[in-house]
Amino acid sequence: MSTPLSTTSYTLIDGKKASEAIKEKVAADVVAFKAQGGKTPHLAAIIVGSDGASETYVGNKVRTCEAIGFKSTLVRFPSEISEAELLQKVEDINNDPDIDGLIVQLPLPAHISVEKVTSKIKPEKDVDGFHPVNIGRMNKGLPAFISATPYGILLLLDFYNIPTKGKHCVVVGRSHIVGSPISILMAQDTKVGNCTVTICHRHTADLPAITKQADILIVATGRPGMITGDMVKDGVVVIDVGITRVADATKKSGFAIKGDVDFDSVAPKSSYITPVPGGVGLMTIASLMKNTLSSAKKEIFSS
Repeated sequence: MSTPLSTTSYTLIDGKKASEAIKEKVAADVVAFKAQGGKTPHLAAIIVGSDGASETYVGNKVRTCEAIGFKSTLVRFPSEISEAELLQKVEDINNDPDIDGLIVQLPLPAHISVEKVTSKIKPEKDVDGFHPVNIGRMNKGLPAFISATPYGILLLLDFYNIPTKGKHCVVVGRSHIVGSPISILMAQDTKVGNCTVTICHRHTADLPAITKQADILIVATGRPGMITGDMVKDGVVVIDVGITRVADATKKSGFAIKGDVDFDSVAPKSSYITPVPGGVGLMTIASLMKNTLSSAKKEIFSS
């Protein structure tokens, strides 16, 4: 017989509420910046091919730019574009003094190197935070553009005033996009940081023994429902980064969106928990806008 779960009441970490508050603050900062003689922040996005999810993401970014007072430029290329042509366009945008931030929407076609493209973007315009210079600066605790998902996690924890100092943060997943950077950021001597951090991956022995130690549990594996209620302790703060389509005949669409955490069994033991959807994913655009405004203000790389 399984052990009954705790019935501790939890707070739902509302990504929509947090992201809207952040975007409102960015919009107000744009007005103030321009009143002081600053320029209108300008974000450029490149999309290659016609991937449906990419179209949705880029469309949301463009609409957000318009809503908060940014300029935006959207560049479309067919999937057949050569790597050389794409790299040349990146270079052209690098050399455009009016553009503050550049993102190249992923995924890219198989014949184009993601590493070459992300490394071609000037670090001072790399508002997605994927350039090796920004990754290196982040690792050293220097001012840097932090990629959207790790930055979004920090912003969520800060928005909800969740204590992190001295806490044990367990990160499940070691990707270069989420797991590795957030493990570094949570350990740094910052307001949202100063944790003792353990990072786990597919070769970790006895994962439940480690996740049960977590005061803050961040999961980014892409494996729906892998973290269950018997793998966490009472009062844990849970940040679920996973977002996967799972077949569901009860849905009109034929699928449901699931996170890496089994919400129904984990939530009753949590103090705070992010829903999927509606949690971390909504913070990515807010993070991107903050980075673009910082670029326009030369806050990361001085001119």
